[in-house]
This record gives sequence, C-alpha cells and structure tokens, in this order.
Amino acid sequence: MSASGLGRRGLLGALVGGAGALCLAHRATAQDGAEGAALDAGPEAGLTLHPARWWKDAGEGRVACALCPNECRVADRERGSCGVRENRGGKYYSLVYARPCSVHVDPIEKKPFYHVLPGQTALSLGNPGCNMQCKFCQNWEISQVRPEQVRTLAAPPHDIVALARRTGSPTIACTYSEPVVWAEYVYDIGAASRKAGVRTLLVSNGFILPQPMNELGDVLGAVKIDLKAMDDTFYRDQCGGRLAPVLDTLRLLAKRKIWTEIVVLLIPGLNDGVEQARAIGRFVRAELGPEVPVHFTRFHPSYRLMNVPATPVATLTRARDAALGEGLHFVYVGNVLAHPGNNTYCPGCRRMLIRRLGMAALENRLKAGRCPDCGRAIPGIWA
Repeated sequence: MSASGLGRRGLLGALVGGAGALCLAHRATAQDGAEGAALDAGPEAGLTLHPARWWKDAGEGRVACALCPNECRVADRERGSCGVRENRGGKYYSLVYARPCSVHVDPIEKKPFYHVLPGQTALSLGNPGCNMQCKFCQNWEISQVRPEQVRTLAAPPHDIVALARRTGSPTIACTYSEPVVWAEYVYDIGAASRKAGVRTLLVSNGFILPQPMNELGDVLGAVKIDLKAMDDTFYRDQCGGRLAPVLDTLRLLAKRKIWTEIVVLLIPGLNDGVEQARAIGRFVRAELGPEVPVHFTRFHPSYRLMNVPATPVATLTRARDAALGEGLHFVYVGNVLAHPGNNTYCPGCRRMLIRRLGMAALENRLKAGRCPDCGRAIPGIWA
C-alpha cells in the first residue's frame, strides 16, 4: 500500500492493530518483532520540506545549523551531518517532519522510565536520522540511514496525539532514533499533547545546544538521556560526539526541574569499569541531585560491535553498587529479566515499593507518591 494514498483517517486505520500494537516497518522488517502495517512510501514520497527552526544565515548561500553541537555549516543542496536537514536556496529545512518510520505502543518501562506512570504505556515513534554515529547503536537501520532509505508515513502531530488517546496511552515517547534531529516535530507533538492532557517524553542522547533544549523543555513531560560514558575519548571514538554538551543538557534539565532519568549502556572493555560508575554517581549527586534515577543497562552485540560479548550481569551489579555508594538513591539494572536492581526501593526504610520483571511492573505499593511504610515522598510522576 502506498503511503501517499493515505489520508489522516487512513493513517489511523492502518496503524491501529488488533491488540493495540503499531508498526511502520523500516526496510523490509518490523522493529522489535511487532506486527502491523508495512507501508512503502518510495524514495521521494517519504521526504518533506518543513522549515527548520534552529539555524542562521551564514552568507553566500550557506546556513549554520544551531540545533546540535555539530553546528554544521551547510552549502546549498547539501545536508547536515545528520542527513535529515537540508539547505535549499539559503533556507534550512527538515526532511523528516511528521514522517515516522516506526510507531509502536510500548510499556513505559521500555524507554526506560521507572519513575513515570509505572505500568502504563507509551505511544512510541521514531523518524530517520541521528547526530551521532554510535558503533553500538541498536536501531542503526533507522538512525544511520538517510530518509530516502526507509519506509515512512505522513503523521501530523495532532494525529499522533489522537492515536495516543485512541490506544489508551497517557504518554507519547519520541524515541528509537535521535529525536534531536527532528526537534520541530517533537516540539509540535509536545505542544499538541499538552492541550490534550497527554505527556510527551523525549528519549535522547542529549547532544543538543542549550537554546533548542530550553525551548523543547517548555512542552516536554519528562526526558531520558543516554549518558554514554564519563569519558570524552569514548564519545569521540565510539560515538562521533562529545561529552561536555551532554553534561550541559543534564544540568539544564535539572535547573528547569524537568523530570529526567539517565541510562548508561555498559559495554565490556570500553566503559564498564567501576570507576566510571563512581564518576557518574559523583556527577549526578553533586550537579543533578541524588534522586535522579540512573539505569545501568546490559549491552548485547550490535551494529559495528558484533565482536564484543554481552555485558556480564555481575558487571551491572558492581556498577549499581558503586553508584549507590556515591550517594545516589535510585540506581537500576536494565536489560536483565530478573534482578533486584529492577525494583524501586524506599531510600528511607529500604522497603520495596515497585516490583518489576523485565519491562513489566508487577506490583506498585506507592500511595500518592509516598512510601506506605515510612511515608517518605518518592520523586517521580505517579499520576
């Protein structure tokens, strides 16, 4: 079925599956094994020209992108390093505005958010593109390609919000690839979702300049940042990025009091040392606050690191213990089906508050955001 032949009603009809599972397949496969409509837009039909929001005239027909720390200077008919923003005649455009290539209803714990509406779902969507080139990317088939190479479908922000409500999802998660490079779409979804009583969540690498992050903060309900390592060399060698701008993003989110959770993917031999976990713990405690949740998650061989083994569970446990030892209150273990570090415990009385198995919240003992045993307030978004 051609995406160009679908209107708004057709979009919703094509996306909503029998059990609420959604998918716009990228390439010839469905992401995460979800079943749904596979829609091929063709190489040109999947491109849009939507005015970019963050850029400056650089003279002589060039534009200076002001969205992320790459700060690309782009000549006419050329694109930024993300591959999804293009100069046309001295004006800058997004090529992927309202063109998702993957849409699913996921458990909110999959993002992962552990302190945001446990047990609820997130309507999750991703567009092509990224501003980093992580060698371990788990969604490289959509993040590391140009928009002409993936299947997309037109999905304006108000349709995404309507779809979230129709599927009973109280949140919309901008995720899978890197939402920073389609920030105009994120902003408009966030603005529309607020009016409808739905929260928009950003799942990002945090590699963004302060002004656009600050503007996005006006419409976001919560943010999850992938902190790759407390090591700029790792960022440069393994991700094609830099550490300092990501730390600045985390500081900005803390200053704005936007609910933030941090994920650290531990890769054997690259960023899995205990001192790395301690350094993360010290930074979070000192500059963000001890109650910001940190998730240490398990790596599985992917993309250009297929020769690296999966992270031993013992490594994750040591990292969690090290960060707790630095004074953090909520440190989790992720990508492990059953582990005590999946659960949420009260920092006051140490009783278990939320019990999880994998991505499922099996039990939630919180009472109006408080421990039912000692009455301590537990930070998060619980209602």
